[in-house]
Amino acid sequence: MTQNMKKLGYLRVSTHEQRPDRQIDGMRGLCDELFIEHASGATMKRPVFDQVLNELQNGDTLFVWDLDRAFRSTLDAIQTADALQQRSVALNIVNLQLDTRTPAGRLVYTVLSACAEFERRLISQRTKEGLAAARRRGKKLGRPPILHHSKLETAKQQIDDGTCPRELASELGVHPYSLMRAIRRDLGGLKLTTSRHTNQST
Repeated sequence: MTQNMKKLGYLRVSTHEQRPDRQIDGMRGLCDELFIEHASGATMKRPVFDQVLNELQNGDTLFVWDLDRAFRSTLDAIQTADALQQRSVALNIVNLQLDTRTPAGRLVYTVLSACAEFERRLISQRTKEGLAAARRRGKKLGRPPILHHSKLETAKQQIDDGTCPRELASELGVHPYSLMRAIRRDLGGLKLTTSRHTNQST
């Protein structure tokens, strides 16, 4: 073990509206750096996660808050653990106090990965069944709009006149991304630009 060993923490939230505060609070004292990704757990593209994996070297440790924060499936979790083990990189699941370097830890890790995937699939199935039942009853689905059309028109005009979208979104009580997306969807005429958080260190 060398003094240069790194402890990197990977955090993920599904949308920009979600906050990673719980993960940050639980991992800040354990890691040298925290990397935050905004992406759905099912997506195949996770550039921040790939970046963290590339930075890890012999003797380093990868910390994740929970299984579903880093892995898409049981196979993904096992393959990643195998690849890290071959590189002599430790994997630590903080919320489970689980270190996969030990035989017992690896066994528990495999079983819990399968359980986590089963739970995700079960929730997805129940959600789809619930939505289908609601549609059959004629219920209108979807989140009610945060901003009504008139407010969006005013916001678009203010942005066109030079108002900072971030400041305007703060005044309206919404995330800048949500504001810009709503304007583009309902009014058009604005080019939607976003910045992905590739990493964040604490």
